[in-house]
Amino acid sequence: MKIAFIGQQDFAKAVLEAFLARGDQVAGVFCAPEKEGARADVLRVAAQEKGLKVFQFKSLRDQEARDAMKSLDADIGIMAFVLQFAPQDFVGIPKHGTIQYHPSLLPKYRGPSSINWPIIRGDTKTGLTIFRPTDGLDEGPVILQKETPIGPDDTLGSVYFDRLFPMGVAAMLEAADLVMAGKHRETAQDESQASYEGWCRTAEAKINWANHVDFVHNLIRACNPAPGAWTVLGGKMVQIYDCRKHPVRTFGAVKGRIGEVTEIGPASFFVTAQGGRIEVLRAKGEETKKVSGAELAAALGIQAGVKFET
Repeated sequence: MKIAFIGQQDFAKAVLEAFLARGDQVAGVFCAPEKEGARADVLRVAAQEKGLKVFQFKSLRDQEARDAMKSLDADIGIMAFVLQFAPQDFVGIPKHGTIQYHPSLLPKYRGPSSINWPIIRGDTKTGLTIFRPTDGLDEGPVILQKETPIGPDDTLGSVYFDRLFPMGVAAMLEAADLVMAGKHRETAQDESQASYEGWCRTAEAKINWANHVDFVHNLIRACNPAPGAWTVLGGKMVQIYDCRKHPVRTFGAVKGRIGEVTEIGPASFFVTAQGGRIEVLRAKGEETKKVSGAELAAALGIQAGVKFET
């Protein structure tokens, strides 16, 4: 098949390489222009190294983007991690239209942080969707879906890099083959089940120790490795990455006040939340690298009785 490829960064690079590895023809690659001072987009670099035609338009709405797409005479468009808006008069140009990857089970978790939010909310499964892009954000008809469980200690990193990333690469190939063979089905999304969430960034990643220990644990693992759940000690940010949840069962088992460090262990330290404690296994301060909880406690002078802001 002859492909028009649209994407950015590592996931798009992996999808591009998967199509090329099996002998498909990539007529051209569209990727967003890098911001001034930003590192080179690995998709652009890989495409140029392979001698592929690369387009970097500020907007895919422009006539020059449409003209470029028409010039490729592609069989199908492949969208893999695209943050630019791609209008219908652009994605509809390839002979068999365009398909897009989204890392959630649409119509749930439309939006840019669709892996973080299911973990934050304590969901026990998530997945990916290959769908037809429309002018609505993640609203087009579904072609293919794959599920994966979210374990009680899974993080953003383990769900994405271990499962949704490789599953997504394989699903893009599978969906493209179905579309090209005319064997796919397009199912409208059930709007009554739809949800939209925006970015999970620094503001959303702040820990409230007065929340239940389940919520605190979910937030920390949903933000690991990015954006990094954080709290404040002595006016300075402390980011927590790996952690373990320790629920309490009885009133007599409660230790410390909300947000208080109750114990420093050989590899970690413990902070009290509602309904239990969080054992901090790996964290970083404003002036430290990511280290074990015990190493951070030593570096910052954290002792039992110290209290994080709530």
